[in-house]
Amino acid sequence: MLLNADDSQVVLVDFQTKLMPAIHEGQAVLGNAVRLARLAQLLHVPLCVTEHCPEKLGGTDPALATFSYELLEKFSFSAVPAGLADRLSHNLAGPQFVDSNVAWLQRPVSGGTQSRRTILLAGCEAHVCLLQTALDLVPHAYRVCVVTDACGSRSPHSRDLAYQRLASAGVELVTLEMVAFEWIRVTTHPAWKEALAIIK
Repeated sequence: MLLNADDSQVVLVDFQTKLMPAIHEGQAVLGNAVRLARLAQLLHVPLCVTEHCPEKLGGTDPALATFSYELLEKFSFSAVPAGLADRLSHNLAGPQFVDSNVAWLQRPVSGGTQSRRTILLAGCEAHVCLLQTALDLVPHAYRVCVVTDACGSRSPHSRDLAYQRLASAGVELVTLEMVAFEWIRVTTHPAWKEALAIIK
């Protein structure tokens, strides 16, 4: 099933100033997280950012400071015990849309509600906080997707094993370009050129 911007929420896990320098290919990972946030902003997809023990790991990287997001501070590795599921549930009410295969032509169905049940996760470290958050969201009946090129760990081996475990648990592994092209769907979308400029 294709991703739909109207059904999506984005969670960026622990892109923090004292953590990112230790992440393998951290600048590329952070760059893709920024692109994901820009796409979310462009298409009005809700964005939540987590910080783990910020007094030790620092605040969110300044590269993400220009975006509007909900901030969730946590001390557990998973963001779910810290209230992430409750935060995400705030975005569940809204008009239901008929999927016309042209995302921007979708039309509301009277009397229905749409759930933003697709959660796109990106973050660090992939084998710790990201993994535990994703696995904890699965029982909440969300469609959980991990944007792999916007995730990282200190060790590529740990990151890759995290992806294997996530996939075996039913979490979908996607890339930034998959998200962008599926959210946009058609080159006649009003945001097509802006979206293309973000990912290219």
